[in-house]
Amino acid sequence: MAVNTVYINDIDGIWQIIKNSKYDENIKRKRSRYLYRGLSNADFIMNTSLKRNCKEQSMRLEKSILRNFEKYVAISDPYITNSVWKQMVVGQHHGLPTRLMDWSYSPLISMHFATSGISLEKFEDSDFAIWEIDIVEINSLLPPDYKALINKHSAFLFTIEMMEAENISLEKYDADMGDDSLIFIEPPTIDQRIQNQFAYFAVMPSHMENIETFLDKKTTGSTKYIISKSIKWEVREMLDKLNVNERIVYPGVDGLCMWLSRHYYVT
Repeated sequence: MAVNTVYINDIDGIWQIIKNSKYDENIKRKRSRYLYRGLSNADFIMNTSLKRNCKEQSMRLEKSILRNFEKYVAISDPYITNSVWKQMVVGQHHGLPTRLMDWSYSPLISMHFATSGISLEKFEDSDFAIWEIDIVEINSLLPPDYKALINKHSAFLFTIEMMEAENISLEKYDADMGDDSLIFIEPPTIDQRIQNQFAYFAVMPSHMENIETFLDKKTTGSTKYIISKSIKWEVREMLDKLNVNERIVYPGVDGLCMWLSRHYYVT
């Protein structure tokens, strides 16, 4: 087993990512079963915000971070004290360091994140990457109880409510997953941003050191597309024409200003 690596050097190659889907016998048509994550530099390693922030102390500090987040955010959302899963999802959405990792059902959204939010002066300094994983394959690696849970709900992704109903704590989750599997959570639509980003969260088990190593060892349907820096601006222009930009991804004045700043940037 190994991650597939595909190099893309022209804009036509981008379409192989966008159109990738499989025929689903149940619905008699093609349907994508892939999730995507974009990196602005192809050499970057996929890490959670918790790992980037707390490094080797991540798991030791996680409880302290969540405890303090719960304490201070409870005034605006008293129900958050009842669910560590909701604490992580809400916290991740607002910039809290967590073990969650952002993915999207949309390859275009992932391309947006890979071509935005970076220094425009260094925009063309590096190739960028789009990771693609097969959620059906990822789910096939789950322990039997977790497979039964998503089958019970006719789902491909887990929800906060599903995890709470089964009384799955972080400690139980870590013990169940080891470093052999992980789940993806579909967050509730807290605001328009989550909906527009078509966002899902990978829940990294504490025993899994690196998701890239996991994908390389355990999957055959994972692909890392490395896209040449020579077409970075061309991809960015394509996304803008498709109305995939900061104005849509971050609805509101902040997103509008980010979009205008980039749109009128002078090279």
